[in-house]
Amino acid sequence: MNPEIAAEPAYTRRMIPRGTRDFLPPEAARKRALETALKETFSRWGYGEVITPTVEFFECLSLGDGPELVEKMYRLFDREGHTLALRPEVTTPIGRIVATRLREEPLPIRLFYVANVFRYEEPQAGRQREFWQAGVELVGALGPDADAEIVALAVRALEAAGLRDFRVDIGQVGYVNGLLEDGNLGPGGRRALRRALLRRDYVALEEALSASGLSPARRRLLAELPRLRGREEVVRKAAELADNPRSRAAADNLMAVYQALAAHGVQDRVYVDLGMVKDFDYYTGMVLEGYTPELGFPVCTGGRYDNLIGRFGYDCPATGFVVGVERLMMALDAQGSGLVPEDGMDRWLVGSTGAGRPQALAEAASLREKGFAVEVDVMGRSVPELLEYARARTVSRVVFWAGPDDRREFAAPGYGEVTKGVGL
Repeated sequence: MNPEIAAEPAYTRRMIPRGTRDFLPPEAARKRALETALKETFSRWGYGEVITPTVEFFECLSLGDGPELVEKMYRLFDREGHTLALRPEVTTPIGRIVATRLREEPLPIRLFYVANVFRYEEPQAGRQREFWQAGVELVGALGPDADAEIVALAVRALEAAGLRDFRVDIGQVGYVNGLLEDGNLGPGGRRALRRALLRRDYVALEEALSASGLSPARRRLLAELPRLRGREEVVRKAAELADNPRSRAAADNLMAVYQALAAHGVQDRVYVDLGMVKDFDYYTGMVLEGYTPELGFPVCTGGRYDNLIGRFGYDCPATGFVVGVERLMMALDAQGSGLVPEDGMDRWLVGSTGAGRPQALAEAASLREKGFAVEVDVMGRSVPELLEYARARTVSRVVFWAGPDDRREFAAPGYGEVTKGVGL
């Protein structure tokens, strides 16, 4: 045995690293059914799939991600001495693709992906160190109509996944940023306020405001931000309260996006949250988050990022969103809804004696060509044993070839009575 392997603790041969998970067949089938529904929805809206490398150059990934996310990257080195990293998200790799491979394509470019991403952080409910995302990017389009398409597609994607009770909140980072652009507020104070708003920590927000040196009027407005939540009337109030051009322009943009959602037929699903702050530094305009009552964290997130692709040498606006696949599975479980993988009544089990083996294999091949899932018994089970195995495997039909001319078909336990007798 390799001495390095022998020196490893025994648990490393039997366990998996913290923050990762196995998907056993039922879970994997549900996950694939969910991803298929999302892919089909994205495709019907004109988006094309891209697949990016799991590992990229660290310098490339760090162009798009803020300091906090950079610290969470898994880093490694290749034999040429380059620093590599596992992708912590997919928007930055897509920015690279657009700037290097698709810059001659007519705009807008609509892309989608389903991928695993990696972040070294403390595992918790809804967040592992390896997790799966499905997302879309609308590249090259400015204006509220493009942002409204992204919000509407997020709603339709969650509906297609089978989610019943949810809402999508939208905000505008320009509104918050306009309030934080104050000569009396240093970088440390700005970070403290953003961190408190991001975490919705109202005690920390009050403390940061007290130490900020901002005017009483500006402090009152920032303290009011978490309560600026609702529908169209909230945007109007935010526009009235705004005391600087950037925040007023952000409120006007958010109103245009919200009103555009009516034509998509999704306005009832969408609420406004002017206090929304994102943990990525590349967002520049409208931002969104999707929530369900059962989870204390978003199932989808996204927004406009007009400067990210420019970091790769190609100035190009973009907007998009991402769905957390495992988070969506958790929400579907909590609501008792979701997609059912195609199995059950379409699954067959074929067994035989040695004399009936050729006929059993031929029938199994024929059933598979017709679209059924077929297991062939390789354990030499009797008919009663096959029926018991079929019950455990949720197989609906059992066929047994006792000889070249002796075919017997049974409904598996729980699926009805025997349908065909001996010699058929």
